[in-house]
Amino acid sequence: MALPPAPVPVQAVIFDLDGVLIDSEQVWDEVRRAFVTERGGRWAADSTARMMGMSTAEWSGHLVELGAGDSAEEIAAEVRRRVAERYGDAPPLLPGAVATVRALARRWPLAVASSSPRTLIELVLDRAGLAGEFRQVVSSEEVARGKPAPDVYLEAVRRLRVPPGAAAGVVVAVEDSANGLRAASAAGLAVVAVPNEHFPPGPDALALASARVDAIAGLTAEIVLAAAEDHVTRG
Repeated sequence: MALPPAPVPVQAVIFDLDGVLIDSEQVWDEVRRAFVTERGGRWAADSTARMMGMSTAEWSGHLVELGAGDSAEEIAAEVRRRVAERYGDAPPLLPGAVATVRALARRWPLAVASSSPRTLIELVLDRAGLAGEFRQVVSSEEVARGKPAPDVYLEAVRRLRVPPGAAAGVVVAVEDSANGLRAASAAGLAVVAVPNEHFPPGPDALALASARVDAIAGLTAEIVLAAAEDHVTRG
């Protein structure tokens, strides 16, 4: 009698931040829209979708194109300040995020790969009491390209020192946005989709995911393992 196949080993789990752990995608959108309006610029119909996943240098450059000012650095600093002010002492954590992170951290190494500036990532993790649960934190500010390019995920994998090769196991990413799903998939990771309720990804992006949950509270070790197995099956 043939033995059942061994489960696919999971090497690590990498979380996005905005829209996965905190309910913040719309905060960024509202702050940037208001900033462009105040500066006499004009918001483009596709600006929200385009900027989701962009690095700080990329989205601040886009705001320059929209007429919000001539200095991308000054724009970035002011938008970051306003977002941090909106977060205050209690960032808008999604229900179940803290418990989910702590449960998975007991089983696998965790990392964050986010388009948020590192200062805001660290602020959120510190105030949520989660800073000690993540072995690595990578911001798109630290790599050449933001999402949907795979750079931030590839850097997180590198810093986690994950052994190369499929036989060593699978790294699983948890993402909410279309550009995030594309970035994780392009990096060769198994992807669990937690679709953003404010800006839901389209069917083409969702098709890249090996598993899907409606909310971060529903993410379990069993779903992570199932995503890894599906990823290997897809080849």
